[in-house]
Amino acid sequence: MKEYASELIRNIGLFGHGGTGKTALAEALLYTMGVTNRLGKVDDGSTLSDYHPDEIARKISIGTSILHGEWQDWKFNILDVPGYSDFIGEAKGALRVVDLAVLVLNGVQGVEVGTETIAEFAEGDEVPLLFFVNRMDAEHADFDKVLGMAKDRYGNKVAPIQFPVNPGHGFNRVVDLIQMKLLTFEPGGKDKPAVSDIPADLRGKADTLRSQLIESAAENDESLMEAFFANETLNDEELKTGLRKGIASRSLIPVLCGAATLNAGVASLLDFIGAYGPTPLDKQTLTGTVPGGEEKKTRKLAADVPMSAFVFKTVSEAHVGELSLVRVFSGVLKSGTDVMNSTQRSSEKIGQVYLLNGKNRSEIGMLKAGDIGALVKLKHTLTGNTLCDKADPITLPRIVFPAPVISVAVRPKSRGDEDKISTGLHVLHDEDPSFTVVNDPELHQTILSGQGDLHLAVIIGRLKEKYGVDVAEERPKIPYRETITVKADDKYRHKKQTGGAGQFAEVWMRIEPLSRGEGFEFGNEVKGGAISSVFIPSIEKGVKQMLEEGPVAGYRVVDVKAIVYDGKEHPVDSKDIAFQTAGREVFKAAFLKARPILLEPIYDIEVKVPEEAMGDVMGDLSGRRGKIMGMESIGHFQIIKAKVPLAELDQYATTLRSITSGRGIYGRQFSHYETAPKDVETRVIEEARKRKEEER
Repeated sequence: MKEYASELIRNIGLFGHGGTGKTALAEALLYTMGVTNRLGKVDDGSTLSDYHPDEIARKISIGTSILHGEWQDWKFNILDVPGYSDFIGEAKGALRVVDLAVLVLNGVQGVEVGTETIAEFAEGDEVPLLFFVNRMDAEHADFDKVLGMAKDRYGNKVAPIQFPVNPGHGFNRVVDLIQMKLLTFEPGGKDKPAVSDIPADLRGKADTLRSQLIESAAENDESLMEAFFANETLNDEELKTGLRKGIASRSLIPVLCGAATLNAGVASLLDFIGAYGPTPLDKQTLTGTVPGGEEKKTRKLAADVPMSAFVFKTVSEAHVGELSLVRVFSGVLKSGTDVMNSTQRSSEKIGQVYLLNGKNRSEIGMLKAGDIGALVKLKHTLTGNTLCDKADPITLPRIVFPAPVISVAVRPKSRGDEDKISTGLHVLHDEDPSFTVVNDPELHQTILSGQGDLHLAVIIGRLKEKYGVDVAEERPKIPYRETITVKADDKYRHKKQTGGAGQFAEVWMRIEPLSRGEGFEFGNEVKGGAISSVFIPSIEKGVKQMLEEGPVAGYRVVDVKAIVYDGKEHPVDSKDIAFQTAGREVFKAAFLKARPILLEPIYDIEVKVPEEAMGDVMGDLSGRRGKIMGMESIGHFQIIKAKVPLAELDQYATTLRSITSGRGIYGRQFSHYETAPKDVETRVIEEARKRKEEER
C-alpha cells in the first residue's frame, strides 16, 4: 500500500444497534474497494471482520475489527464495532480513535436504543455522525419514517443527502441531492452506479430537499450565509465547504441510504465520506496531561511533531497473537524505535507494525499521524495506554467504560486451578476493561461483572479456551447488612480453667442503634478500674470480629454503638484473649436482644425502552419490588428511573432484553441500604442456618 498524507486518511467506525447490518456493510465496503473479490456473509461465517470462532458460531460481532482499503485518493480505516449492548465497551474504545461515526440504521425499525446510546457516547467524545439507512431492500423499509424519527430525536441538523426511489424488494435506485441525479445500482455489482436525470415525478421532492440541504450547509459559515442570502443558493464549491464544516463541527448529520447485502449505495457512501468527511487533522490539536500529573498539555495533530498514539484495544488470540490496536494522533510511529508508555511510566521497543483486515495482516514500517494499525508483543502496554516520544511525553485520557450491569460468581471445578483462574481473568480484564473481576472477602466469592450475560459467557469461554480451566457458575451472594433497632445491654463472663494458667474476663455492655450510614462506634464508660485500660482495646477487637460476621445471618454489622460500662478481671487469669472472647460474646448476646433486622442494598437504575414496551417494563419492575422514581421521554424512547433491591436484579439485563425484543438497555449504581421485608429476612436467615449446618 502506498503512503498517504494524513489529510487523505479517513477513519470511520460502523456503529449501531445489534442487527442493523454493520458487518455486511463492512464487507460491501471492502468488496467495493477491491480488497476482496466476493461479498462475505455473516450467515455462512465468511466475513473478514467476524473471524473469531465465537462470532462465527453466534453470527454476531463480539470484538471490534480493523479493516482498511483504498478508494480513489483516500485510504479508509474502518472499524466494525459490535452493536449488542453486551459489548458496548468495544464502542467506547472505537469512538476514541475514529473521526466519523457511521451510525447504521435499520430501514424498517429506524432509530433504536443502541442508536441512541452510541449517539450519546459520540456527543461526549465530540465525534461527528453520519446516518446510513441500511436494508432499503427489506419488506416494509420506509426511509421517510426513519428520517422522521431521526429528525424528531436530533432536530433539523439531520440532513438527507439521498433518498430511495424504490425501497423494498427490487431496490436499486436513489436520488442524489448533491449531484441532483438518479443513481441506479447493479445488485451485487462492484462498479459505480449508473447516473441519469431525475424523473419528472420526483423532481419536486428533490428540489425541496436540495433547498433544505443548501440552507443547512450555509448555516455553518458566515460567508456562506451571506452568499446564500445574496443568491438564494450556493454553488457546488460553497456547498462542499458548508457540508464539510457542518459535519466536522457536529452541527450537521448527513443521511445516506442503501442495501449492504446488495452492495447498493456503498460506492456513493465512500465517495461522500472521502469528499466531505472529517480528516485526522481537522481538530488541529488534542489535549492530554503531563505524565504522572494533572497539568494539561496539548499536542498539534501533524506528522512533523513529537509522536503520540493511543492503544484502544488489546487482542490476544491464537490465530492473531498478541496485538495492541493503536491510533497515531501525532508524529510518526516507526518499527524499531524506543518509545515511552506514559500511562505505565515505562519504556517500550516498537517491533513489527501491521495493517489489519480482520485476522489478516500486512507488515509496514510505520504509521503516520492519523493512521490506525497494530503493534505486536509490547511488554507493558494495555488497553487505554498512551505511547509517545520520550523527549516530549504526553498522556491521553483513558477510556471511561460503562458500569457493569450483571454479575456471576465463579469457582474452579478442579482443585488447584485457583491461581490459573485468577491469572487468566486478570489478563482478560487487561484486554477488555469493560468487565471487572473481584475476589470478595466478605462474600467469599470471585465475582465477574459485565455488560450482559453473553458478555460474561464469552469471558468464561475464553478463560477455558486460553487457560484450560473450567469454572462453575453461581449466583452472587447479596451483601446484606445486620443492624439493631433498639437499645439493649447484657453481660458475659468468660472463665476457662485447664490445669495451668486460666482465662477470666467479665464484660458488661450496652449497645444502641446509630443513624443509617454512621457505621460503628465504640465507647468506654468503665469507672473505678473495674477493667484495666489495657484490656479495653481487647474488648473492642473482639467486638469487631463479630462485626464481620453478624450474629443473625453472618452478614456485616453496621450502624451500632457499643459501650463497655462495667466488668471484672482476675489478677492472674485475665489476659488479652479472654477479654477478646468476652467482648465478642457479650456483643452477640446484646445484639440479639436489640430487635435486630437485615438491611438490603438498593440500586438506582435507569432503563431506556421504546414507548410500546414501557408498560411491560414497568410491570416487571413492580414485580421486582421496584419503586418508580420518575419517567421522561426522549424521542420515541422512555427513560424509567427506579430504585430496586439488588437481590431482584439478578439476570435483569437478560429479562429486559427478552421483554423488549433486544431494544431495551439499562444502567445501575448503588444507592443505599434499607430495611429488608420480613419475608426476605426470614428466607435469608433460614438459608444462612442451612449453610452453617452443611459446613459442620
